[in-house]
Amino acid sequence: GHIPCGLICHPDKEHVLYPLGCTVVIQDLDSKKQTFLHGHTNNVSCIVISRNGMYVASGQVTFVGFKADVILWDFPKKELLARLSLHKGKIEGLAFSPNSLYLVSLGGQDDGSVVVWHVGKREAVCGSPASARSAGSATVVVCSSCRDEMFVTAGNGTIRVWELDLANRKIRPTECQTGQLRRVIMCVKMADDDNYFYVGTSSGDVLKVSTNNKLMTDYGPQKEKFSSGLTALLLLKTGDLIVGTGGGIVALCKGSNYKVMKKIQVQGAVTSLTCRGQGHQFFVGTNECQIYRINYNAFKEELIAACHNEAVHDIVFPLGTSDLFGTCSKNDIRVWHTPENRELLRIVIPNMTCHAMEFMRDGKSIISAWNDGKIRAFMPETGRLMYVINHAHSLGVTAIAATSDCKRIISGGGEGQVRVWEIGERTHKLGEVLKEHVSAVSCIKIKKNDRECVTASLDGTCIIWDIVRFVRIQMILANTLFKCVCYHPEEYQIITSGTDRRIGYWEVFDGSAIREVEGSVSGSINGMDITSDGAYFVTGGDDHLVKLWDYNKGAVTHVGVGHSGNITRLKICPGNKYIVSVSADGAILLWKYPDLH
Repeated sequence: GHIPCGLICHPDKEHVLYPLGCTVVIQDLDSKKQTFLHGHTNNVSCIVISRNGMYVASGQVTFVGFKADVILWDFPKKELLARLSLHKGKIEGLAFSPNSLYLVSLGGQDDGSVVVWHVGKREAVCGSPASARSAGSATVVVCSSCRDEMFVTAGNGTIRVWELDLANRKIRPTECQTGQLRRVIMCVKMADDDNYFYVGTSSGDVLKVSTNNKLMTDYGPQKEKFSSGLTALLLLKTGDLIVGTGGGIVALCKGSNYKVMKKIQVQGAVTSLTCRGQGHQFFVGTNECQIYRINYNAFKEELIAACHNEAVHDIVFPLGTSDLFGTCSKNDIRVWHTPENRELLRIVIPNMTCHAMEFMRDGKSIISAWNDGKIRAFMPETGRLMYVINHAHSLGVTAIAATSDCKRIISGGGEGQVRVWEIGERTHKLGEVLKEHVSAVSCIKIKKNDRECVTASLDGTCIIWDIVRFVRIQMILANTLFKCVCYHPEEYQIITSGTDRRIGYWEVFDGSAIREVEGSVSGSINGMDITSDGAYFVTGGDDHLVKLWDYNKGAVTHVGVGHSGNITRLKICPGNKYIVSVSADGAILLWKYPDLH
């Protein structure tokens, strides 16, 4: 949600497109079906659709000094047509000419050039530095509405109108004069007849610039500027403007004084405004990952999609149901309804990060581990706070699990302690402290009979505890930071994994290693889960792949490609219908569990 103009409604009025990590998502508005465009090697930084709806272009960021690609996609076939690489570091903006003849791309501040590409020939026509040396860097590019040969770039203290001279393969800029005003431009919209264009600024006003004489004709609102800058613009057929601001206000402005006629407040800073058809309906995207639909006449917002806008740390299913699951992130815990893929409940604790969560077996509470050292329990229907255990751990609570009789909670902390809490009807007290680990506890699993548990830690040990007598039974040592551990359902073996990318099988009885398999080619393995019969398990990690393994053979049977961030956790739902994986880029992906028969 943080990419400017990242949410775009397709001209066919049936699809919206938006970037998610290094993927571009195409979503059908009616059926909610999604298709994915894979091809970028790093996060997508901008996206644009041609006016006839045939082409999609997207640009990405890369590491400093490396080439950043622009990818041209065929929209009807949903496939990659060409990789256009000239810019370095980042693609700041893209624009198609009105007849889809040219594509204009703008490099980031380390690159600073603007390039015109011929869409049919898939090659560069010409390029030039985007802004004068005396001006700041350009961040926005838009094409003319009528002529293929004209486009506008704008940015920090610079507005330029460019003309393409195809015969000489040159582009020639003209600076636009804004008089005494010094502005940082955040968005530009061209009028349908090309006579003038509007720019939105970080100061919270709109400038109207003539394309013929390159002069600013008027600006406003002059008294009541919009707070936090003007981040998105829509130009309606009536000549009115709809503006979106960094403070989350969407407003309808009329006339040359830009008087606000109607306004609504949305959650997060507005990063995208996009029309569906002629503007009777439009969509708003915010940087808190919320997508709203607004009807122009009623001017009321309706939330149609929402998700986490920070890394997701955990995913859990309640006992025995695959219709609900919970995820946790910075600021909040959310409960989702799987059949309709919608959010049912949001529990917000501002500025705190939830590291792990669990649904109690009896369904009466959701328990959660937070980085301020507290364990919080909430009502699962309303999200009301039931109780808080203060100072549960000194360096934040990093892992949590509950016994099946719901009378005890076992928590792990950043300092390495494992603590057992006795939970009564109205009381909660510390039962025991188990001090063995010397680094953060990453995962806790409890045996079905509630007599033993295993804790994995970043200090390279997994410890099996007796939680009746509170003693250590076994200790497993490996040269790795353990990230996850699972009991085999028959509970005579455990499997572990972590930063050394190996999956270890261990005997519970004496802690001996049974075997070790290479779990991933690159990057740590952060999450694993095993089926209820123990025949298969899934893993996910920093290689962005979801892998399904045969437990006995120790071999991968299926691989899921889709994440563009590091996978933090994943779960197989009860009844083996789905696999749900969550990642550090804030995405939650649902996978169909493969048919293994």
